[in-house]
Amino acid sequence: MMKKLICLAGASAIMVAGAALAQTTDQKNDRQDIRRDNQQIRQDRQNIRQDRRQARQDAKAGDTAGAAAARADAKAQRTNMRAEKKDRRADRKDLRQDRKAAASGQQ
Repeated sequence: MMKKLICLAGASAIMVAGAALAQTTDQKNDRQDIRRDNQQIRQDRQNIRQDRRQARQDAKAGDTAGAAAARADAKAQRTNMRAEKKDRRADRKDLRQDRKAAASGQQ
């Protein structure tokens, strides 16, 4: 009887440790996703600045078609950046929820 109780207690301790490890891995993945999103947003901002600069140069040179194309590229980059920001918000929300669940599980 005592062996069964010890085995049961050991099994439950292993399950709790496994659950804690899984939450830690989820948080790590969420942080990596946030970093990737930040990097992508920085790249999008850089591309938007380049497209706007190109549009101004083209307009100054009298190339209206080139300026319109550069403005369209900038608009597409802004749309892409909005999607990345939305994804980053979702990842941050997931990370907060994971942290909250981990904190409530430890208490």
